[in-house]
Amino acid sequence: MKGRAGWNPWLLSLALVASSGIAADASSDDEASIRQVQAFAWNRHDAAAYAGLFTEDGDCVNVLGWWWKGRAQIESKLTAAFAYVFRESQLTVTDTSVRLLSPSIAIAHVSWTMTGAKTPPGMPEPRQGIEIQVLQKKSGHWLIQSFQNTHAVPERPFPAGPPTAP
Repeated sequence: MKGRAGWNPWLLSLALVASSGIAADASSDDEASIRQVQAFAWNRHDAAAYAGLFTEDGDCVNVLGWWWKGRAQIESKLTAAFAYVFRESQLTVTDTSVRLLSPSIAIAHVSWTMTGAKTPPGMPEPRQGIEIQVLQKKSGHWLIQSFQNTHAVPERPFPAGPPTAP
C-alpha cells in the first residue's frame, strides 16, 4: 500500500516506533532523525499517509474526543480536516516515550505542539497535547492499534484552598 507521492506508510510507521526507542539497535541519531515521522505525514497534510500509520481496524480518539474507527474512517475524517481547519497546521513532536510490553505490543506517549490550526468558534485550538498510542507489530511493521489524544497545559501546583475574594 502506498500513500501519495509514492512513499510507503508502512515504512513510515516502522520509523515512528524505531525513533521512539522500540528498535533495540536504533541509535540516538536514528531517533532524532526519525522521531518526526508522524509530524512529517501530518505536515504534508496527507490523510492517506497519516491513516497508514494505523492498523486496518485501528481506533483514533482525537483531541476533541471524537472516536474514529478503522483506517478508512480515519483517512476520511482527516481528509475533511485537512481541507480547511488543518490545511496550514504544523505539528511538532516534542517528546516520545515508548515501553515495549512484548515483542509485538508497545505503548507510546507522544508530546506535541501545533501551530496554524483554524478552529471554528467554540472549539479549542489545538496548541499542545499528549497522545497515548498502543502499537502492534504486524508483518514486521509497527502500526497504531489505538490512539488517544489529549489537550495539555503546563503542570502547576493544585490550589491549597478556594480563591480569595477581591
